[in-house]
Amino acid sequence: MPTASESNRAHHDALRQSVARACQQFDDDYWYRLDQSAEFPVEFHAAMAELGILGLTMPEEFGGSALGVTEAAIVMHEVARSSGAMSAASAIHINIFGPHPIVRHGTREQRERFLPDLIQGKVKSCFGVTEPDAGLDTTRISTTAHRDGNNYRVRGRKIWTTTAQVADKIMLLARTAPYNPEQRTAGLSLFYTDLNRDFADITRIPKMGRAAVDSNEVVFLDMPVAKEDLIGEEGQGFGLLLHSLNPERILIGMEAVGVGRNALARAADYARERRVFDRPIGQNQSIQHPLAESWMQLAAAELMALDAAARYDRGEQCGSQANAAKYLGAEAGFEACTRAVMTHGGMGYAKEYHVERLLREVLINRIAPVSPQMILNYISEKELGLPRSY
Repeated sequence: MPTASESNRAHHDALRQSVARACQQFDDDYWYRLDQSAEFPVEFHAAMAELGILGLTMPEEFGGSALGVTEAAIVMHEVARSSGAMSAASAIHINIFGPHPIVRHGTREQRERFLPDLIQGKVKSCFGVTEPDAGLDTTRISTTAHRDGNNYRVRGRKIWTTTAQVADKIMLLARTAPYNPEQRTAGLSLFYTDLNRDFADITRIPKMGRAAVDSNEVVFLDMPVAKEDLIGEEGQGFGLLLHSLNPERILIGMEAVGVGRNALARAADYARERRVFDRPIGQNQSIQHPLAESWMQLAAAELMALDAAARYDRGEQCGSQANAAKYLGAEAGFEACTRAVMTHGGMGYAKEYHVERLLREVLINRIAPVSPQMILNYISEKELGLPRSY
């Protein structure tokens, strides 16, 4: 009889292989075309829905798989390790952590109304939290949801809203009471509602990478929101989002590791094949050693992320581990992609070899959803007991 640990490992290996096989249908040419055309990967999204990935962490009674953050981390690593890199990961990322407030805090009616369509891929969603004048200080957002009879009207502006061009729904954080410096997190409410384009101007942001998955500025012009779309209690929205923060950091870290491993494999292949001065360049230690360092950095970052995920799944505190996973994964992934470009030399700058695309995309993981400097602040304060610096 296999032990519980062996059964778990076998399950995870099967999950990895299943996701990797599905991603192999979408090769470099597919993602290169979408990078050029800036089209959403509709076929890839549908394939992930068919495989059951869009409902990976959602309840079985609504069509999900009810798996944990550990399994989600494994899946998103494989997705990001594929040719699609962060374009593939970002196309489905919100389904893995975004509906968490509905699962945890939504009513039975809301879960029945919202979750099945998300799981089946019939509906796409986006996340409206970040604002141009608030940045990482979410308590200072100014978008308002004011009462209109029993319902609400939303007015304000969000930025870096991913997939708003194709989204049907939006998870939206808005202020339902004025900012109070004595209770900074109070007065914010969370809605999951229709992204009504009659009352929302959505402008795509041209950006460095991940062109296949749009980022946007969204201006709300008294957009109507039904009271039935309020998640949890009015004024308590900030707390509802906190349950999603650690899983998101873990997934971002694992996605960066996946992209880094993609780049590292391409670099090693090129180093074995490319001959200069009658020998493969991979025979030179100046090529070997940086790639070997990246292999170790990526492996260490993955272990941190899996530890954080296991802690979360056990219901333990994991804030420091989740933040560390995001930081270490993003740094290791960025370094691996940079080294892959440098290993290719001049051809690393050419789109033909795809490593320049991976480098452009992995920068997202360093920047979002929290900067590396804020993670260092967090660890300094929470683990080292140092005074808050901001």
